[in-house]
Amino acid sequence: MIAVPNQAPRCLFVYPHFTSQSFWNYRATCEVVGAKYPAAPLGLITVAAMLPPNWEVRLTDLNAEELDGRDVQWADMVFLGGMISQQPDHLQLIDYFRSQGKTVVVGGPDATSSPHLYDKADYLVLGEAEITMPRFLADFSIGQANHKYETEGARAEMKQSPAPRFDLLKFDNYLHVGIQWNRGCPFMCEFCDIIELFGRVPRGKSVEQVVKELQSLYDLGYRGHIDIVDDNFIGNKKDVKILLPHIIQWLKDHQWPFEFSTEASINLADDEDLMNLMQEAGFNWLFVGIENPNEETLKATQKRQNTHRSIAESIHKIMRHGMIVNAGYIMGFDGEKGDVAQAILDNIEATAVPVNMVGLLFALPNTQLTRRLQKEGRLDKDFEIPPDKTACQCVAGLNYTTLRPRFDILRDFRRVVKEALIPEKYFGRVLRLALMQDCSKKNLKIPLRHLLRDLRSLWRLTLKMGFTKDTSRHYWNVLATCLVRNPRALRNAVSLMALYLHFGTFRDFVLSRLDNEISILVRDGDPREARRPVNPFSPLRNMKPVH
Repeated sequence: MIAVPNQAPRCLFVYPHFTSQSFWNYRATCEVVGAKYPAAPLGLITVAAMLPPNWEVRLTDLNAEELDGRDVQWADMVFLGGMISQQPDHLQLIDYFRSQGKTVVVGGPDATSSPHLYDKADYLVLGEAEITMPRFLADFSIGQANHKYETEGARAEMKQSPAPRFDLLKFDNYLHVGIQWNRGCPFMCEFCDIIELFGRVPRGKSVEQVVKELQSLYDLGYRGHIDIVDDNFIGNKKDVKILLPHIIQWLKDHQWPFEFSTEASINLADDEDLMNLMQEAGFNWLFVGIENPNEETLKATQKRQNTHRSIAESIHKIMRHGMIVNAGYIMGFDGEKGDVAQAILDNIEATAVPVNMVGLLFALPNTQLTRRLQKEGRLDKDFEIPPDKTACQCVAGLNYTTLRPRFDILRDFRRVVKEALIPEKYFGRVLRLALMQDCSKKNLKIPLRHLLRDLRSLWRLTLKMGFTKDTSRHYWNVLATCLVRNPRALRNAVSLMALYLHFGTFRDFVLSRLDNEISILVRDGDPREARRPVNPFSPLRNMKPVH
């Protein structure tokens, strides 16, 4: 137990580094735009809003800035939180701040899923902070705080969730800022931890709360891209259709200062009214989990919402409503067939989705998948993310004994990563998507200072892509064709081409990792019999991380 302070404590919120190379970090693209990192730390600034108003708060996002020693010296308490891909840095930060004599409070999804890893922190405030943080604060104020606080199965009432402390953010550091509307998902995907953390009944904030958060960002001077971070924005379609008209009216009243991105299940394509509302509200980016184009594999992993449909036609319906679709695929499922690589590559081309996150299956803590693998004796209990932070969610998978030979899975995975990101194919999909989109309802008003920034970014992008051997022909073809045939979609096309600055280097990073692990499997014996779980990072410690 730590003694209660004599005065209001000074609190430093620190967001740990994500792994050095990540599919989503877009660092090269951020440099062109002048940003430091794609997304701001929404979870931390939401927790910061729960503190008593007389507690002083500062924020450091280590993905966008260095830790200032003066902030460390100033702070009495340090609050940390993050996801599994931030785990190595997160654990090191606990040791560092404790060595500096700071009181360390830890929460977030990874600590909630694996609290034993974070036990060195002074306090673990786990689960949904709307439930556990008030209990911790009440006990701390009288010097009787416990080491660990858990929700014990309770679910937060989202209508009690405070508006995040957006004032703590440095907006210029980020490509977009996030808000959250609801938590939970009605589906039962075996590999997903969202239903374990947040349940299967989506719980949303009130219309008034969402509008208040938009107003707060507007009043602070923020304009542009807002990511609604819900894991399934359309988990409750009835409530979404109530919310969206209010967002549309607010946008009209404020001269359309924002556009949106989010994540949704593919059954969005079945609801024309909902797609029309999202189009009118300015939804520009949408992530959809496809996982695998084979229906039997989807059924085996309980991704039934993706079955009994043409995936390509469903994606095209969404795209035609002015939304850029990003897709996710997973390799390593038990029911996977030997033709999986070709099937995924064919599906990527059929959908015309440029940005496809293809990853190896990872059995996350506390999922149906992990419980099944444990029961079958197939889970690798010793698999850990290495402290050198070179892990990536795409290659840090297969932490279990696979049914297909591991060599075959890695070889097929390598083929998909390599071929999906060939410049000719990537830029070809960008053009097909752009020509498919109806962008006539886009109303985003770009302030002059942002317009000048965008023009400067376009110039930098042109210098990098328009005169480089691998990309120049494709870059100019997309620009010219889109300008002539669908000029309203030109901004989307340019944004997607800018992402290739990141994906080119990311592809090379993943391929080098895979080549090393495949060579080890070959060295150790018959690769087609090598099914055992192997930490793909332990033999690669001599490799320099790619930044």
